[in-house]
Amino acid sequence: MPLLLENIKAPIAREMDEFEQKFRASMKTKVLLLDKIMGYIVKRKGKQMRPMFVFLSAGTCGQINESTFRGASLIELLHTATLVHDDVVDEANYRRGFFSVNALWKNKVAVLVGDFLLSRGLLLSVENKDFNLLSIVTNAVREMSEGELLQIEKSRRLDITEDIYFEIIRQKTASLIASCCAVGASSSGASDEVVKKMHQFGEKIGMAFQIKDDLFDYGELEIGKPVGIDIKEKKMTLPLIYALSKSGWLEKRKIISIIKNESDKPRKVKEVIEYVKQSGGIEYASKAMNKFHSDAIALLQELPDSVHKNSLEQLVQFTIDRNN
Repeated sequence: MPLLLENIKAPIAREMDEFEQKFRASMKTKVLLLDKIMGYIVKRKGKQMRPMFVFLSAGTCGQINESTFRGASLIELLHTATLVHDDVVDEANYRRGFFSVNALWKNKVAVLVGDFLLSRGLLLSVENKDFNLLSIVTNAVREMSEGELLQIEKSRRLDITEDIYFEIIRQKTASLIASCCAVGASSSGASDEVVKKMHQFGEKIGMAFQIKDDLFDYGELEIGKPVGIDIKEKKMTLPLIYALSKSGWLEKRKIISIIKNESDKPRKVKEVIEYVKQSGGIEYASKAMNKFHSDAIALLQELPDSVHKNSLEQLVQFTIDRNN
C-alpha cells in the first residue's frame, strides 16, 4: 500500500497548520505589489516536504518549540528566494504548473522579490538570536550556489565524472535537505553530535532524492517532469555518466555529439534513452539511490524510537517511492 503524505504528517499535523500561519505572517509587508506577490507565492506551495523534515527531525531529537517554527520559516524563505532567482536565471515561465514570478512581473521585480525573501529570513533569525540555525542554513545556500556554478562550468564540456556528479548533487540538492534535518535537531536542543548525525542523514536522503529525479528522465510514463528533459537540457546525470563510462571511444563520441548538437530532436533523445537503458545505467543509478537510502535509515536507527522517528522513516520512503 503506497504511503500517503497525510498519514506521514499525522504526528505534526497541528504544527504544520500553525507553521503555515506563521510563515504567511513572516512574509507580510506594507508594499502593496510585494504583498500581492507574496500571496501568490504562498498559494502555489508544493508538498511542503522541507518543513516536514524540520518538524519530524525536531520531534525525533527532542521537543518542537518556537525555534523550530522559525527554523522551518528560515529554510522556506531562503529556499523560495533561490527558486525565484533560479527562474530568472533559467528564463523559466512556469514552476509547479503556475506562472513563475518573472513571467508575471518581469525579471527586475523577481530579483528584488528574491532579495526581499532572503532578507526576511536573515532578519527572522537575527532578531531572535537563532545564530546556530542561521549558520546551518546560510551554509546550505552557499553550497547550493557553488553546486549550480560547478554544474554550469562542467556541463559546457560534458565531461562530468561520477565523483563530480555526486559533488554537484550533494551541494545543489542534498545540502538543503541536510540543513532541514540539522535545523530541526538543533532547534530541539539536541547535542552537536546528534545535529551532525541528522545533517548526514539529510544529506543521504537528498542524494537519493536527486538520483530518483534523474531516473524520471528515463521513465516509461510521463509523470512529474517530461521524459528526456535532462538530455534536452544537456544535463549529465548518473545513468548517462555510467553508460558513457562503459562505452567504447567511438560510441561515446557519437552519444556526446547527439547531446551537444541534436538534443532538440525527439527521435535522437529517444536514441540516447535507449542507449542508457541498454548499457545498464538505470540499474546502476537505482542501486546507488538504494544505497544512500539504506545508509540514511541506518543513521536514523541510532536514535530512540518515537512516532516522529517512525514518520521520518516513512517520509524518507515516500521520497524514494514518489512518482513526481
